[in-house]
Amino acid sequence: MDPGPAKAGDERRARLRSNFEDRLAPWRRTVRYHFGRIVIGFLVRAYVRPRLVHPERWPTEPAVVCFNHLSWADPFVLYTLAPARPRLYLYGPKETDLRVGRRNRLIGWFGTAVPFEPGKRDLLTSSRRALNVLAQGRLLGIFGEGRLSEDEGLVLPINPGVAFFAVHGGVPIVPIAISGSRWLRFGKRIEVRVGLPIAAASRKADRATIAQLTGEVQAALEALVVPVSEERLPGRFGRWLTDVFADRPWRTE
Repeated sequence: MDPGPAKAGDERRARLRSNFEDRLAPWRRTVRYHFGRIVIGFLVRAYVRPRLVHPERWPTEPAVVCFNHLSWADPFVLYTLAPARPRLYLYGPKETDLRVGRRNRLIGWFGTAVPFEPGKRDLLTSSRRALNVLAQGRLLGIFGEGRLSEDEGLVLPINPGVAFFAVHGGVPIVPIAISGSRWLRFGKRIEVRVGLPIAAASRKADRATIAQLTGEVQAALEALVVPVSEERLPGRFGRWLTDVFADRPWRTE
């Protein structure tokens, strides 16, 4: 008798849970996560005005959450606005060793980072860690463009990894658009708009399906992003803060 796709998905998640790697003690991870969110939330709200649009759409079950990416501060804005549960993990620091770089050390301290190596030398381990997050009932957040964007209102091409993890993890994709974080000016409003979930669990894991699903995520994000007019740039401190951790190697003075 065919157990059906739902049971097969449950068995797959159970296998992943049995191999879940968690080098940090669970109680320590929990304390760090909630304490860090309080501190980061205070600092973020002291400088800018973040706002969550359609909070009722925020996923309450495991999901791949795909964001656009305008600023190094985006992860901290997300931690400020996201509900405490399910816990949000972020896939994206480029170094496996999160002791490299001040921003990575801060993200790594939270205990909710899933690092990957751009050279794909350890892609299998990276993918397994990402799927383990979903198997544990968490949210896997991915900045789908894979790099910072220069322009408000523009969504760069989304990487197929977003669809790959959703299909293999048997979870939906929730597109979430960030607007207003390109320049960090005091008192500026930053909006995080939550879109409707895109079903992925029942889809095939072939290239055509992944490409189609990636296109759906791209269209959903583009529809959610609200262009922000930069009528005035921030002062000296705001310009420094905007670029202090920004990874934009293609820029020249």
